[in-house]
Amino acid sequence: MSAALATSRYARSLIPARAGIGLRFRHHQEVVEQRPPAAWFEVHTENYMGGGSAPGYLDAIRRDYPVSLHGVGLSLGSAEGLDTAHLERVRAVVERIEPGLVSEHLSWSISGGTYLADLLPLPLTEEALAVVCTHVDQVQAHLQRRISVENPSTYLRFRHSTIPEWEFLAEVARRTGCGILCDVNNIYVSASNHGWNALTYLDAVPPSAVTEVHLAGHSVRQLDQGQVLRIDDHGSRVAPPVWDLFEQALKRFGPVPTLIEWDTDVPALEVLTEEAAIAQAYIEGQQNDDVRTNAA
Repeated sequence: MSAALATSRYARSLIPARAGIGLRFRHHQEVVEQRPPAAWFEVHTENYMGGGSAPGYLDAIRRDYPVSLHGVGLSLGSAEGLDTAHLERVRAVVERIEPGLVSEHLSWSISGGTYLADLLPLPLTEEALAVVCTHVDQVQAHLQRRISVENPSTYLRFRHSTIPEWEFLAEVARRTGCGILCDVNNIYVSASNHGWNALTYLDAVPPSAVTEVHLAGHSVRQLDQGQVLRIDDHGSRVAPPVWDLFEQALKRFGPVPTLIEWDTDVPALEVLTEEAAIAQAYIEGQQNDDVRTNAA
């Protein structure tokens, strides 16, 4: 990767350990024209594989900002194998954009050759672990670079799962050398839905593997008998308990690139900038704590 960066046509490729913003279509022109003070942007890889104006906007934005690619379509957990045509499309975007980070989800979305427009949960078994690791190895070999794998938000569990999700994710990173994209909102949502301890999850994530953190909003649905279901809909500001969990993550991982995601009811860019500023304050607070600790 260092050789690729050395010959980059872009001034900045590495993603800084600062707060960035998820770039959405409605903000393309505003970002190009106004060049807001964002540290970096992340885009969904699949949105820039075709024609139209989107790839051109991304090329223009990439000239001024570091960019990371976040995929939703590789289906790393599919028992049917990778879609090699889709993987080749991912490679083409990677080569054109030269992203600082490339990531995908710990999920599956292909069945019988049909793409399902959702990130579906895996049975957490040794068999599924082997499938995911094989696919991560294949993706990294094809792209000739390390990728990161994101922990999902989940709403159900398979009865025959035998491995806690946090151990499963850590083992994928250990076997393949991939990074971990630690989605703090997803941890909070899944922990609430399943009765997990979110701090136990964070403690199991190897700090050296964490390449990025995601933050987003979620909604709450009241079920029968007083039960609550949290839904990772990326449609609101980051919730206070997620900020608290983010602070705990920073204590364990140190400052890392941190993204504000917002995918439904996308607000004005200034709202995302405000959320990123809050995340940045948490990051800088942890940096100051580290300085004081080292000086003691």
